[in-house]
Amino acid sequence: MEYTKAWLNYRQVEQIRFPFDTIYVQNDCVVAETAAKELCLAVKELLKIKLQCIANIAEMQTALQKDNRNALFLLHDNAAYAQTKVPGGYTISLQEAGLIICGSDANGLLYGVFELIRLIQTESPLLSKVCHGKEALVKSPSNPLRMLNHWDNMDGSIERGYSGNSFFFAKDEMIVNERTREYARLLASVGINATVINNVNVKQAATWLITERYFNGLKQMAAIFAEYGVKLFLSLNFAAPMELGGLNLCDPLDDKVRAFWKKKMQEVYDAIPDFGGFLVKADSEGRPGPFTYGRNHADGANMLAEAVAPYGGLIIWRCFVYNCTQDWRDYKTDRARAGYDNFMPLDGKFLDNVILQIKNGPMDFQVREAVSPLFSGLRQTNQMLEVQAAQEYTGQQKHLCYLVPMWKEVLQFKTYAGGSDGAAADTVADIVSGRFYGQKHCGMAAVANTGNDENWTGHDMAAANFYGFGRLAYDTELTSEEIASEWIRCTYGSDTEVHKIMLQLLMESWPIYESYTSPLGIGWMVNPNHHYGPNVDGYEYDRWGTYHRSDCKGMGVDRTMKGTGYTMQYNEPNASMYESMETCPEELLLFFHHVPYTWKLKTGKTLIQHIYDSHFEGAMKAQQMLEQFRALKERLEPEVYARIYERFKLQSDHSKEWRDRINTYYYRISGIPDEKGRTIY
Repeated sequence: MEYTKAWLNYRQVEQIRFPFDTIYVQNDCVVAETAAKELCLAVKELLKIKLQCIANIAEMQTALQKDNRNALFLLHDNAAYAQTKVPGGYTISLQEAGLIICGSDANGLLYGVFELIRLIQTESPLLSKVCHGKEALVKSPSNPLRMLNHWDNMDGSIERGYSGNSFFFAKDEMIVNERTREYARLLASVGINATVINNVNVKQAATWLITERYFNGLKQMAAIFAEYGVKLFLSLNFAAPMELGGLNLCDPLDDKVRAFWKKKMQEVYDAIPDFGGFLVKADSEGRPGPFTYGRNHADGANMLAEAVAPYGGLIIWRCFVYNCTQDWRDYKTDRARAGYDNFMPLDGKFLDNVILQIKNGPMDFQVREAVSPLFSGLRQTNQMLEVQAAQEYTGQQKHLCYLVPMWKEVLQFKTYAGGSDGAAADTVADIVSGRFYGQKHCGMAAVANTGNDENWTGHDMAAANFYGFGRLAYDTELTSEEIASEWIRCTYGSDTEVHKIMLQLLMESWPIYESYTSPLGIGWMVNPNHHYGPNVDGYEYDRWGTYHRSDCKGMGVDRTMKGTGYTMQYNEPNASMYESMETCPEELLLFFHHVPYTWKLKTGKTLIQHIYDSHFEGAMKAQQMLEQFRALKERLEPEVYARIYERFKLQSDHSKEWRDRINTYYYRISGIPDEKGRTIY
């Protein structure tokens, strides 16, 4: 299928002065060669300049000794020019010989090249300062591992996919083509260095990905990824010893099972030497795992970690595990507790090449939920933050919902892992980066939002979440607005009106979506299975633990000490803050408390009036977003405008359905009318 170039759609830039005509490249590896190719391509398309590329090391060394200022040098692992030693870091500085981009390693060089390209694309004032020696640009990645998790199935479908079908698989076969390379380019351009290409729910043909049946395709794909500094990972079926090896069990402490995995990992790494490792979902939503045999998560993860350790492989073990046979009548059992209850007793028992991948919240990627207390609890275990760029509960890429502000809030959350005085640098960002506990294997992962749609992400503007995740994972100090602004300029050029309107739309989209769907942290009021559209009681009486506990007097889940006790999983002072209705942040009030409809919020409104107002105002703002976007009709390419307009029209209409369903439900259950007399059915 055809595809756009997304933010690598290089439009000619008129106002940039670029005084370089020659590139000298240290081309001793494929990533360095890629860096030179990418820079030549970008400069040709953006500036209409054809750079001469010299890949002779001797000539480069000679040129470095001269004072010509019209040369550009691409170097890596060079202590004379690199001002950072962090893997993936880079320095861009003007020296006597010319402009030097020096990576701490080859990946850093490639990221430095894409940074220079981005400065040209966005016509950044920083470009002139760097090119004229007034400022050196030094960057180091915030997180060692920056990964996408694809939920692609071998038949070509994508679980929770909203952008078409897979571009990795179709009809149980692998797809390796030019789009594979374009995908790798997009990853590298924003600093993503790893990707898992198949669904965490590994079934049927996907189980066979670790066999000769797929080794050739995987090897080809891994080679393309390697050109862009991207490691290939796979999701793994924990039951493979039974399904592939003919064993009658998959007990992680059984000698035959352990032998199976050691032999299998040798086969995988012999076929794909640069392979990264495996992502594992076990003992959750019906997936097999160590619980069947009375074992724990450390037993399961460590068995696999031992098998990949000789090859430098990693095992990423998801912490998405909970009691999926919960009784809705049970007010003490709490799905939110499950991650902490399962993994905290195992802290320090995982091998060094195991990473626990923890969702941003304790439930399941809701519009807003509390930050998982596991981040503030685990102290001797490698951790990764998992977020969801695929908008499963945030509009499924039919509604605009820019998620970087949400991810920023999670990263900035103060865990108090360093003590209740708050002196320590112990935010979630500090922990998952490895800075706080000094861990080597850690980082951030996002459930990917791509598919084979022409524009990659279904909604053209949903690409801001793909772009934004990579940029934020590489540099957690960037603001949501900086990232959005970059993406707009890189994707749509320098039109000031396009930038102004799109930036406003992106920055307001998450609060707007939250206001007409799930304000105050309640969540889950969606249709079962596909999770799209309003259904207040869709999950209220099921086994998944996804309750809002609404009755005639109030709503919300009591997670205090008198309720499920979940608040006590946090360090102080967070535990006490959440325990009290008076001090609990109001955006999470219904996540932690069962609140009377007559409870007064800080605005002076009652809870029920806030529900009415929020949904009316949210639907109104969704309509305003459509009107704002109409102003860009003559400023965007017709097909791009038409695609985005159709999504905003759908969002505007659907927000009214949310408004009326929710408001009607709570008017009927509470019997309290809207103070403003608006139509509620």
